[in-house]
Amino acid sequence: MKWFKWLLSSQESTDNSERDPQQSNAYDRIGGETVIKALAHRFYREMQSRPETRELLEIHRAPIAQSEQKFFEFLSGWLGGPQLYQQKYGHPALRARHMPFAIDGNLRDQWLICMKAALVKEIKDPQHRQAIFQAISQLADHMRNQ
Repeated sequence: MKWFKWLLSSQESTDNSERDPQQSNAYDRIGGETVIKALAHRFYREMQSRPETRELLEIHRAPIAQSEQKFFEFLSGWLGGPQLYQQKYGHPALRARHMPFAIDGNLRDQWLICMKAALVKEIKDPQHRQAIFQAISQLADHMRNQ
């Protein structure tokens, strides 16, 4: 989580004994569980409502609520909060878990359209939005396998 340290280095750290002190405290800075849940929910609403992301929606198995919950659990740990995904499913191994899907630049871009819209609507601080989007864009690009 070093990608977020530069953004938060000038801000006072929130005490949280359950978190590794080497991790980012972005989770707390953006609003914790409530905001992360809203972000995951908004992401899937964006995917379902945009005609330009129909192809992305088609590769998500029903029920969407399960995918949304897993995404929330992943984001929780990725942003420095509780490692909910890892506790339930083990290491995320995102690239391996996404290998069954043909992910090209077009699907990556559709995913990023939804994520950017969700960040704009759910994350208040523009600096935090930008830092998260930059980091998650790199992650999304890493998921490409086509």
